[in-house]
Amino acid sequence: MDGAAEPDGLTVGAAASGVGVTVRTLHHWDAIGLVRPSERTASGYRVYAAADIARIHRVIIYRELGLPLDAIGELLDAPKFDATVPLRQQRAQLLDHISRLQGMVHAVDRMIEAASTGILLSAEEQVAIFGQNWQPSWVADARDRWGSTAQWAQYAERSARMTPQDWQQIADDTTMLNNDLAAANRAGVTPGSAEASALAERHRASIGTYFDCTHSMHVCLGRKYTTDPDYAAHYDAIEPGLSTWLRDVIDANARARGIDPAAAVWA
Repeated sequence: MDGAAEPDGLTVGAAASGVGVTVRTLHHWDAIGLVRPSERTASGYRVYAAADIARIHRVIIYRELGLPLDAIGELLDAPKFDATVPLRQQRAQLLDHISRLQGMVHAVDRMIEAASTGILLSAEEQVAIFGQNWQPSWVADARDRWGSTAQWAQYAERSARMTPQDWQQIADDTTMLNNDLAAANRAGVTPGSAEASALAERHRASIGTYFDCTHSMHVCLGRKYTTDPDYAAHYDAIEPGLSTWLRDVIDANARARGIDPAAAVWA
């Protein structure tokens, strides 16, 4: 350890304690020439004079402002300098950093709201986009039903980034898909055919807008289209018998990709 304090200065330990940094920090600053003690004892121990302590305080202030040590050294050692120049530069950087942080906070807030509400649209916007038959309460029902699942978390993350225009595009794409499904059912398109499989993949991709949907998961959803009254009513209202036909199309598409529909699980 360094020796006792000299009458006109402080040892490195006393200086470090007085300014609130570590002895190791002062040793480092000495080594890089940022703050060198003005004196040494006869035994070679560092002794910091009042001017050295004042310089340490200035280094600490600039460091807390985010200036790198090399820039601080240049600032303090310049024969003539305008201290406001680097400070203004640092202020601009801090404002930019604050702006980025505020953007991150906004994004997190949207994710929290999306996870809580299910969709970042007012009830009026939902009806305007999804149609007069849309019930905004369906979103809350879905949250209550699946809010603890990984798929809901993924949906909330994606929903937080969506604008009303994005939702409108999704609604338009879904309407087009449902019309094509209904037309194929009316035309007697056979499950397992190339046309039916292409429609199955389009349907799976539409689910993938909200969360990643594997073929096995797609089969599980297809089951609900015939066993869940709400799902069955939704598709059969588009085209009578569409729920059963769509389930068969999904099963055939999965089977062609090595998935046994009877053994499919949510994974």
